Amino acid sequence: MSETNTNTHHKVALVTGANKGIGYEIAAGLGALGWSVGVGARNDERREAAVAKLRAAGADAFGVPLDVTDDASVTAAARALEERTGRLDALVNNAGITGGGPQEPSTVDVDRVRAAVETNVIGVIRTTNALLPLLRRSPSPRIVNVSSSVGSLTLQTTPGAETGPIAVAYAPSKTFLNAVTVQYAKELADTPILINAVCPGFTATDLNGFRGVRTPEQGATAAIRLATVGDDGPTGRFFDDEGEVPW
Repeated sequence: MSETNTNTHHKVALVTGANKGIGYEIAAGLGALGWSVGVGARNDERREAAVAKLRAAGADAFGVPLDVTDDASVTAAARALEERTGRLDALVNNAGITGGGPQEPSTVDVDRVRAAVETNVIGVIRTTNALLPLLRRSPSPRIVNVSSSVGSLTLQTTPGAETGPIAVAYAPSKTFLNAVTVQYAKELADTPILINAVCPGFTATDLNGFRGVRTPEQGATAAIRLATVGDDGPTGRFFDDEGEVPW
């Protein structure tokens, strides 16, 4: 992978679902690099608490009210960023849900599947499309989609591979997100926009009841790297901390 783009003067990022967990640490990591970071989150109190904490640590952070499942909310967020910054250098689509459980295919409540796809896939498309005009104004725009290795069909069909519990809502929603990432990369191939998917690993967050073995700081590493990658960096690919993840 290419060297990190270190020209961070006035660079602006938006991280969705950034009020806690991996999203917060992505925002913190970019802030520590000198970026101005928008903390996208639905909950007003948690969002502003996260912004205050980031600012106390020295980051140039600001809150962006954002529900990725709501058209009006996403439109308003794009308008707010337009007025505040005029452009966007990196979009990290981190907001996501598991859909709840249980998720055995033969007995699942289809509403769980619908909810996972609405947030993890359609929410990413909705948010990305609303912010593409601002990204196009950046000389080195980046989009990072926070996925999961459980969305890898190769790993899911490899005997003995660690793929988590059976989850017909969550895992396929990440497979869908990976496929969406590839389609954006194909469409944007002739532009400076680089878009990739990242797996944070099994990270301890409230998404999994804090059962993960990695810290949120560790889980944020790959996303930060891809959000700041140089102009000769990859696009349309899937990474974790150890390198490329198979589709």
